[in-house]
Amino acid sequence: MKKKIISGALAVLVSFMLIGCGANANTGIQNKTEDKLKIAVSIYPLKEFAEKIAGDKADVICLVPDNMEPHDYEPKTKDFQELTKSNAFIYNGLGMEEWVGQVNEAIKNTNVIVVDSSTGIETRQEGDAVDPHAWLSLKNAEIQSSNIKDTLVKLDEKNKDYYEENYNKFKEELESLYSEYKPKFDTLSKKNFITGHAAFGYLCRDFGLTQKSVENLFAEGEPTPKQLKDLVSFCKDNNIKTVFSESLASPKVSETLAKEVQADVVPILTLESKEDDKNYIEAMRYNLDEIYKCLSKE
Repeated sequence: MKKKIISGALAVLVSFMLIGCGANANTGIQNKTEDKLKIAVSIYPLKEFAEKIAGDKADVICLVPDNMEPHDYEPKTKDFQELTKSNAFIYNGLGMEEWVGQVNEAIKNTNVIVVDSSTGIETRQEGDAVDPHAWLSLKNAEIQSSNIKDTLVKLDEKNKDYYEENYNKFKEELESLYSEYKPKFDTLSKKNFITGHAAFGYLCRDFGLTQKSVENLFAEGEPTPKQLKDLVSFCKDNNIKTVFSESLASPKVSETLAKEVQADVVPILTLESKEDDKNYIEAMRYNLDEIYKCLSKE
């Protein structure tokens, strides 16, 4: 992932542009000219969480387009203009959106509520960096969804019971999936699996597993020859026959490793963008099932 930063000059220019057009964007907590709330989110999983809880009471837009790495995204002027019309901007946090400071600066003189959905999550480190892939934990998804629910209630208190009911239904789905797979993983002696990049640390924490990754936390750079050699040795020592590969990361190194150890390359879903037309629960079930099958192989 290439890290990109919007220039300070552009941010200042956009801020001045939006102060003018944003002053009348939200005249109250809820837009008086429309019945529905308008919620802007940074990345796809938050869009699905928000839609689950908001139901027909809000329109939800996602800033990062489909099939784009969030770290590669740069907000455009039209994105800022959409934000000023929103009641809330909800982002993942934990460093996932390097551009969020520019967004916050641009909308600071509007009535848009800014929400860090990772508030309350116990973070984990991967090397020297905080792991931003919070949504790949069913437990974290519950916390993020709760923060989204609280935001909707704040904006639209008269529909509090509706949002609470939708949140509780989604929470039950998350907990049911967790309860289905936790005992299955507990019975396994093998706990290590190989991924394209280190995106599944929170999932591993939920289920007592360990990921070994071909690329780092942000899928930047290829492993050194020594790192690749160590991964080959690890796969052979642990009889690993599956190397997972993510659609938004380069498959080349995963394929090279798999060839070296005669393993299969199997897709795994990071959900940074919508993948395979699966909703969140379906995608997480797919991930857990594939990891379980991988670890169950003798």
